[in-house]
Amino acid sequence: MRKLILGAVLASAGLLALTAQAESLAPADIKAGQQYVELPAPVPVAQPGKIEVVELFWYGCPHCYQFEPSINAWAGKLPEDVSFRRVPALFGGVWNAHGQLFLTLESMSIESKVHSAIFDAIHKDGKKLATPEEMAEFLATQGVDKDAFLKAYSSFNVKAQMEKAKKLAIAYQISGVPVMVVNGKYRFDLGSAGGPQNALQVADYLVERERTAQ
Repeated sequence: MRKLILGAVLASAGLLALTAQAESLAPADIKAGQQYVELPAPVPVAQPGKIEVVELFWYGCPHCYQFEPSINAWAGKLPEDVSFRRVPALFGGVWNAHGQLFLTLESMSIESKVHSAIFDAIHKDGKKLATPEEMAEFLATQGVDKDAFLKAYSSFNVKAQMEKAKKLAIAYQISGVPVMVVNGKYRFDLGSAGGPQNALQVADYLVERERTAQ
């Protein structure tokens, strides 16, 4: 029960504004310390030469699930000089299990094919997907080979990616999800930005700021 309560708190941290209809932000309204914070030390990006946007998420987070249609549409229209990637937040327990699920699918190059189905399974169908065996059974219904998944899930490569994800969360100084980070320098969440659409406007603003600075 304690882990479930903790999960609810972390998934809701800073997101009270998610349920409110905030006014659209003008660039002049976006300020450090209000809609976003500047990290004390820049975090290296995965693809040098591109402006990186990271979303930290958890499959079990209802706010992340609600944010999916908006961020997917936004990410699908990004220009060539911007890279978008998801990083699972790992706060222990089922968070880590779901994070390992995501990183396993990513290592198999099939994450994009089943990402939405996993969210639906958890939030629409009430599946927990808390164990590798449960994950493998569900993924088999999506055309994923069970044995191949289980082998990848316990692989050294995925465990190494788990450690990287943990270090990134520490470097980004996150306390809940969903959270976005632009170019390893600027962090914000849906609450600080004023809702899902405003968060994407903040992302666009910071991307343009980084583009101008290059």
